[in-house]
Amino acid sequence: MIGSLVATAFWAMVPAYVPNNAAVLAGGGRPIDGGREWRGARLLGDGKTWRGTAVGTLTGVVLALALNRLNEPASAALGVDLPTFALPAAVALAFGAMCGDIGASFLKRRSGRERGAAFPGLDQLDFVVVALLAVFVVDTNWALATFTPAVLGVVLVMTPVLHVVTNVGAYALGLKNEPW
Repeated sequence: MIGSLVATAFWAMVPAYVPNNAAVLAGGGRPIDGGREWRGARLLGDGKTWRGTAVGTLTGVVLALALNRLNEPASAALGVDLPTFALPAAVALAFGAMCGDIGASFLKRRSGRERGAAFPGLDQLDFVVVALLAVFVVDTNWALATFTPAVLGVVLVMTPVLHVVTNVGAYALGLKNEPW
């Protein structure tokens, strides 16, 4: 039971988990805020770029479509009925994750935190909350069928752990300048 919940939660969230990592790899380019400030601080900072947002979103959508192709063998191997992604759900999860991270950057700048500074709680769940809100708005039926209360609970517990592990790994590989 727990194993199937974890497998379903992870599978359903992959299109939201990967975009921000893809954005880091594709980083650079024009900042979304264009260098503008508000109340003496950058709106978002140099880490939020148009290219990173586009590449992150596209990566999440393409990954969801690839998972659709792997769904049958993965479901059989795991003994779980894994969800397939409708295109609107895939876009909502990927773009929602990017928007959540952008929103967190805005809040970090407002609280005086520099790029890469820790903001416990927000750092781990910003992208998940907005991705889930987006998918529930864009494709309510798919979201309700996929994200049962039990699956949502697993997502909210699993995500902070995965977030810390992947960020420390990216830092160790030299892909990020800060471990958090």
